[in-house]
Amino acid sequence: MKEIQFHHSLPVQIRWKDWDRFGHVNNATYFEFYDTGKVDYFETVCNGVDWNKSAIMIVHGECDFMSQIKEFNNISVRTAVTKLGHKSFTLCQEVYNHRNNELKARCTSVMVYYNHETNQAEPVPDSWREAITAFEGDNLE
Repeated sequence: MKEIQFHHSLPVQIRWKDWDRFGHVNNATYFEFYDTGKVDYFETVCNGVDWNKSAIMIVHGECDFMSQIKEFNNISVRTAVTKLGHKSFTLCQEVYNHRNNELKARCTSVMVYYNHETNQAEPVPDSWREAITAFEGDNLE
């Protein structure tokens, strides 16, 4: 796998409800972190996203867990688009400790652009395509 250069990172807050009885953040919570990171990514990169019209939906995802989260205040999620197709794109996201750069988990997902008004997947808008390409540069396949 090509090494990914992440240009977007977002600190996430660990909440009391995120902990399980084993003393670490529950694995299901990681997907909430990924969702928070992906929404922030598109709001940052694709200026003026109207979530009442536009949506991004996951059609395939896989996650590898490397290390438990046992700390409270030093977790971030980084996000990169690594492949940009006609109606779909691939995201790579990592949850990591931003103080020591320890990787906690990595998720790769294939997403589609979805239009709420037509209720169907549609081509990724040109404005998004241009913004993502400019932001990611050499990351894209």
